[in-house]
Parts: sequence; C-alpha cells; structure tokens
Amino acid sequence: MTTTDWRDAIPEKWVGPEGETVACVEKLKVLEDNLAEIADLAQDALEDAILMGVAEDQARAVLSAVMASLKNPYK
Repeated sequence: MTTTDWRDAIPEKWVGPEGETVACVEKLKVLEDNLAEIADLAQDALEDAILMGVAEDQARAVLSAVMASLKNPYK
C-alpha cells in the first residue's frame, strides 16, 4: 500500500480565478497551515470511523463528499 502525504496534494503554484499566480508568502503560509489542520482533523475522523466499525472506503467517500459540498460565500 502506498501512503501519500497530504503535502503531495499542494500544487507547485497556486493560481487565482484569472490564472494569475498567487505568490504572497503570507498567503501561501496561511493556505498550508489551513491544509495541515484539515488533514489532521480528517485523519482523526477517518480513524474514529474505522475504530467504530465503519468501512474505510465509505468513510473516505463521506469525507470527500463533505469537501465537495463546501460553498463559496464570495460569489
């Protein structure tokens, strides 16, 4: 089984809505910090689900669905 670190999901370059590069060091730090928190919380949720007897694939699907359901409040 291959384990992928969540950091592998971070793109080499973040882009804005018009394709422009987001290069501000502080913005990039906030993005990475937020992703680290999400990864930790999601890992805990996955482990809890598995320990409570939920099938891993179902728990992963639910976590993915939660992420997909997030709304952009700035549109």
